Amino acid sequence: MSANASAAPSRQTTMASTASDDLAIPEFDPNSTAGVLVERLRAWKHAVAYLEDYVEAVEKIHHSQAKEYEKVLKTISHPLREGDHFSQIATNVTGVATMFEVLRANTQGMINSNLETQKKLKETVLHDLKGLHHEIKDYSKRLSNSLNKGAKAVEKSRNTTQKHIELLGQHVASFGASGAEITPADDPYVLRQGVIYRLHNQIQDENNHRTELITAQAQFKEFEVKVVKCIQKAMEDLNTLAGGHAEQIRGLYAQVLQTSQNIPPEFEWQEFRARRADVLVNENEPPRELGHLLPLVPNVDNPSTKALIEGSLDRKSRNKLSWGYSTGYYVVTPARYLHEFKDNDPKRKDPQPELSIYLPDAIIGAPNGEKFHVKGKDKSKGLTSKLAGTSELQFKAHSAAEAQKWFEVIRNVTGALGPGVATPVTTPTPDTEDKKLEAATNNLTLNEAQKTGVVASPTNISPVDTKAPVAAAPPAYANAGDAKVPVAAPAAAAPEKGALPN
Repeated sequence: MSANASAAPSRQTTMASTASDDLAIPEFDPNSTAGVLVERLRAWKHAVAYLEDYVEAVEKIHHSQAKEYEKVLKTISHPLREGDHFSQIATNVTGVATMFEVLRANTQGMINSNLETQKKLKETVLHDLKGLHHEIKDYSKRLSNSLNKGAKAVEKSRNTTQKHIELLGQHVASFGASGAEITPADDPYVLRQGVIYRLHNQIQDENNHRTELITAQAQFKEFEVKVVKCIQKAMEDLNTLAGGHAEQIRGLYAQVLQTSQNIPPEFEWQEFRARRADVLVNENEPPRELGHLLPLVPNVDNPSTKALIEGSLDRKSRNKLSWGYSTGYYVVTPARYLHEFKDNDPKRKDPQPELSIYLPDAIIGAPNGEKFHVKGKDKSKGLTSKLAGTSELQFKAHSAAEAQKWFEVIRNVTGALGPGVATPVTTPTPDTEDKKLEAATNNLTLNEAQKTGVVASPTNISPVDTKAPVAAAPPAYANAGDAKVPVAAPAAAAPEKGALPN
């Protein structure tokens, strides 16, 4: 085997077939004409074998791609989740559902294109290359056998001529040294003639072999042209198939792109709005308002939900270290509570009372101008209610009339009132009135004060003696703030529980 014959392709089938073919071809001197031609044919055979390997690899790639695209198709083979949100109606307008149908169909087209390309590569390109491979192999055998005959004839003639030349030399050397008789066959002349004859035959064999080589070279040129054209055709078919497949894949993707671009941006939304108009909000309808919805709420207009009186009042701080008044929003409810709120807007935050006085357990003092006070326990369960406990709350209305209005409403729900509520007729001096008030309070017992008492001052409770004649009672005072205002004596009518008699 020649040195270059060891550089065989890596493909096992090619190596096995090439090795068996090379063993059948006679060996030539690689430096001889026949050896060079045979080695060149072997090179062409290996080149075609490499192309076979390449096309087979491409064929396998298309087969593998078909399998991979089957996996791709599987990802979109199921119907769309929540697919009813997309338009399923056959219209002239392309929607998302149509795009997925095209995507599925074109993905299947990619699978088919790969399988078809694989099949055609095997039937055309690979078939032609295998045929060319066998043709080169057969031509190499024929050429080797033909050249081998001529080479052997030349070699035989050369060996025969060489023997006669050596024989001629032996007898020429012994002819002058010995005078003995020689045979006719050993006569140098006869030997010379034999050398000429054999040399002539050698030259004829060499010329015949040369003619064979020239003919082989000429045929080799034509054969190489055929090989090159076969390779070119195989590459052209490969380009047609593989390139056509690539164009087909590009076209399928372009069709998917075009389908997606044909979807009007607002089409799906408009179709969805038309289908689910019964669920979606109609933007043309006015927004809901509290005034429209509140009358529909059950019990919202129940009398127990209406305030008996409400409005802003100023209240003096319960903290002895502070002074002045702070404004709050107060409400007297049918549940007989006096509630304090920071403001009168229940929409801004959940309205939790800052202070809650249960009026049946409270005591109210008669108003003094725009001022009045209520003594009771805060039941709002806030931090201030736990710290303050029972305390006296001093209020100031915006006017005396408003204070009287608050007093009248609270009096109707309060369980304990002062002994006098009428407007004072005269304005006595503070010293005189203090003596009268002290005399009146001394005539009352503690038990009666707990039942029907009125605050005469921030520290003294002045109950009314319901057993004694009302006309005999001394004048009483209602303490509102810091001033003591006398009130008229009550009439002789029976007093209501928790309220002064009129």
